[in-house]
Amino acid sequence: RDDVGRDGGREGADARCGSDAAGECRVATRCGRTGDHRSGARTRPPVAGTPAMKALDVEPFFAALKAANPQPLSELEYSSVFELLVAGLLSAQATDAGVNKATRRLFVVARTPPQMLALGEEGIAAYIRTIGLYRSKARHLIQTCRLLVEQHEGEVPCTRAELQALPGVGRKTANVILNVAFGEPTCAVDTHVFRVANRTGLAPGRDPLQVEQAL
Repeated sequence: RDDVGRDGGREGADARCGSDAAGECRVATRCGRTGDHRSGARTRPPVAGTPAMKALDVEPFFAALKAANPQPLSELEYSSVFELLVAGLLSAQATDAGVNKATRRLFVVARTPPQMLALGEEGIAAYIRTIGLYRSKARHLIQTCRLLVEQHEGEVPCTRAELQALPGVGRKTANVILNVAFGEPTCAVDTHVFRVANRTGLAPGRDPLQVEQAL
């Protein structure tokens, strides 16, 4: 359910496009925002013969989505921007339920970058071994925590460039964090968004970036 590249595999993704009704996120951030509270999809060509959605149909389409799910939220469990980052990093080739099961145990003993570093790579691996690619994810998490401490005073950065510079974080994960935690108008394109955008003609594209830009 994700892009391949910096993320080291597919990431789980249940975060939705756009911010909440208030245009905010639920967690306080060092960027000075408070408000409401998973990189790309496996690429396939647009469905042959699917016409672009008519402009007059776009608003009713989104209205139907909003009626079905007025306040879409991420299925990942977290209580801070750092925990959201950790959950997103762990979600590659894993279900949200599987990630939540692991982080419920992990976050009891380590909820900050220094605590993760103190736990160590093997210590983290012991808590997340039920998740696919857990060894590489533990390594990426340690590397990310080290960068957060050394370059960002232990805080999660709020720019795309800084987020995607973190090991295990690709464009989709960065989009989720920017939108969910910092209220930016970004859209995370996972397999489901990619397929729906193409099959409905809402935002045809041959890869997640094209779909994201069209959306």
